[in-house]
Amino acid sequence: QIVALVGDSINPGDIYLLDTSTSAPQAMRRLSDVNGALLAEVKLAEPIRFRCPSRDGTVAIDGWIHAPANREPGKRYPVILYTGGGPGGMRASVFCHEFHLYAAQGYVVVNCNTRGNHGYGQAFSAATRGHWGDLDYEDNIAFLRAVCAQFDFADAERLIVAGGSYGGYSATWIIERHPEFKAAVVDRSLVNRLTADASDMGFLLSQVEFDKQTMWEATETYLHRSPIMHIRSVQTPTLVVHSALDHRCPIDQGEQLYMALKRIGVPTEFVRFPNESHELSRSGRPWHRVYRLDRYLEWFGRWV
Repeated sequence: QIVALVGDSINPGDIYLLDTSTSAPQAMRRLSDVNGALLAEVKLAEPIRFRCPSRDGTVAIDGWIHAPANREPGKRYPVILYTGGGPGGMRASVFCHEFHLYAAQGYVVVNCNTRGNHGYGQAFSAATRGHWGDLDYEDNIAFLRAVCAQFDFADAERLIVAGGSYGGYSATWIIERHPEFKAAVVDRSLVNRLTADASDMGFLLSQVEFDKQTMWEATETYLHRSPIMHIRSVQTPTLVVHSALDHRCPIDQGEQLYMALKRIGVPTEFVRFPNESHELSRSGRPWHRVYRLDRYLEWFGRWV
């Protein structure tokens, strides 16, 4: 017998007992109903699975759309492009309280698996090695544009980009090239590749992602792949969020971005969480997690 936590895109999960000696439907028995009362009170929209071709036409980009559950016919809603972490992370059809929250507040949340992510074969996963911000950036933009063209509830004139970790890297890369985004949130990000080896991954990240080249062997590559070096083109109001004890993406990365945005006159604020790590959004102190989401929503509402 197997005891498993089973959930889906509209249920955080419950405990089930699986009898592996039979394939009968009753072989899986539910043992808990942790969120039943809450889920009966709220209306959650099933995320829409969506696929589109990449800009170069060589791959299909797979992703999901969280739209407001009570959306009105003919009404258009601001769109949040939520860029993913990794770069080897993978988005799937699982419960995401953050996306459901934003959808409930009247936003369309778009996220996809770009090249560089896992789950689609080795060539797909390795496509961004040594080339951060190229194909993954193109895939994010292609997916966003396809969603806005396909779904009339998505307002292409009110765009937001947000992301954490490598998603924060991607969000910064995007606003450096697309001033049409009305607001951005860059969370627990890397923006300076020359100083990023001070993280808990040390030089191992460079070994995997930069063809085993060190910063002194490939200085120009490291500089070009550092969003901080292209910051002068940013016009989008940007909220910078970082945890003081983040060892994966040390807090100086967020501080560098914040100071650069201040220097070029872009509206920005810095939210620093004491005694929190890279995992704040998933396992941080509950009051910090709530405050983080409140600041996201306040920033979105201020500029969109």
